[in-house]
Amino acid sequence: MTRFLRAAGHRDPAARNELLSVGGHSVAWAVPLLLLIGIAVADLTSEAAQIISWTVLVPGVAAALCGVGATAAFAVLALVVFVLADTTWQYQEQTGLPNLILVFLGGLIAVLAAAVRVRGERHALHMRDIADTTRRTVLRPLPPGFGGLEHAAVYLAADTEARVGGDFYDIQPGPHGTRVLIGDVQGKGLGAVETAAALLGTFREAAHREPDLAAVAERLEIRMQRHRAYTAALGRSDGDRFATAVLIGFHPDLPEAVDAVVYGHEPPLAIGPGGVRSLPVTGGLPLGLGELAPGSPATVWRVALGADETLLMVTDGVTEARDSAGCFYRHGEDVDRAVRADPPSAAPRRLVRLVRDGTLRHCRGRLADDTTVFAVRRLTD
Repeated sequence: MTRFLRAAGHRDPAARNELLSVGGHSVAWAVPLLLLIGIAVADLTSEAAQIISWTVLVPGVAAALCGVGATAAFAVLALVVFVLADTTWQYQEQTGLPNLILVFLGGLIAVLAAAVRVRGERHALHMRDIADTTRRTVLRPLPPGFGGLEHAAVYLAADTEARVGGDFYDIQPGPHGTRVLIGDVQGKGLGAVETAAALLGTFREAAHREPDLAAVAERLEIRMQRHRAYTAALGRSDGDRFATAVLIGFHPDLPEAVDAVVYGHEPPLAIGPGGVRSLPVTGGLPLGLGELAPGSPATVWRVALGADETLLMVTDGVTEARDSAGCFYRHGEDVDRAVRADPPSAAPRRLVRLVRDGTLRHCRGRLADDTTVFAVRRLTD
C-alpha cells in the first residue's frame, strides 16, 4: 500500500518502475509499441485523413516511460512507419513533407526529454540512497531479541522523498538492565534529523553506563540544551527546537514492572490478554524545555507490566492523523478490538502492522507528520 502511494502520489521512480515490471523485467516498452500499432491499424482501416501523423505521439509516450535508447528506437520506428504509410501504402493522399518533419522533430525532442528525465531519476535515486544510509545510521537496525526484548517498529517519513525525519527510537542493553527510548523532534528537515542523532548518541552511551534511569533522563535533557545552544550560536532558526520522548527501563530484578520517564509525549499503551490500558504516568516537559522548571528532576514512574503485556508507543504521525472529516485516529480503540477478537494480535510485529495500516487507512495515505510505531515486550522462555 505504501509503495503504491509513493509511486502514484510522490513520483518515486523506483516504485514506478516496479509497477511497470512483470517478473522483474520492464514492460514499459509495450505502451508506446501498442500505441504505434494502433495508429498504423487505424490508418489502414479508416478513411480519416492523416491519421498516420499521430505517430508523433509515440516517441513522446516512450520518453515518459522508457530509457533513452528505447525512446530513440521508437522515434526511428515511428518515422519508418510514417514513411511507409505515406509512400508505400498510397491508398490515401500523401501527408507531405511538413508532417514528415513534424514526426522527425517530435522524435528528436522526445529523445532529449528522455535523457533529461533519466538523468533526474538517477539523481533522485542517488539522493534516496543517501537518505536511506542516513536513516540506517540514525535508526540503526535492531537484532532480534536485542536486550532480552521482542520488538518491532515501523517508521514512515511524511516526506517520502526525504525518507528520514525527526522521529527516533532505540533499545540499549547494559549492566543495569535494558533501556528503551522513543521520541519525536519538533519540526522537520535536516535540523530535526541532526537533533535526533544527537539524542540517540547520548542515550546509547548513558543507558549503558548509568545505573539509574533518572541519570539517563538527566543526560538527555542536558544534551538537548547543549544542542539548542550550539544551533543558536550558529544563528540557525532551529535554535528553539525541542523533543517529546518516552524513556523505559526494563530491570532484570523487576519482571512484573518497568520504570518510565515521559517528556511531554503520548503515554505508552500496555496490551495484553485483558485488553489495552494506558500506563499511569504523567508527562513532564519536553526535552530542551527543562529550563522552564529549573531544579525539577525528571520523574521516574515505576508501573506494573505483566510478562505477557506488550508496550506500544507511537509518535504524532499516529495520534494526529485525521480523516476527511477532521477526526483524529484513535489507535488504542483499534488495537483493543483486535486483541479482544484475537489475543495473539498483541505480538509486537502484529501490533505495529495493525497500527500502521490503520493510520494509513484513516488519513488515506496522506501523512501530516513523521510516523513511528514501536512495540516491545519481554522475551519469554
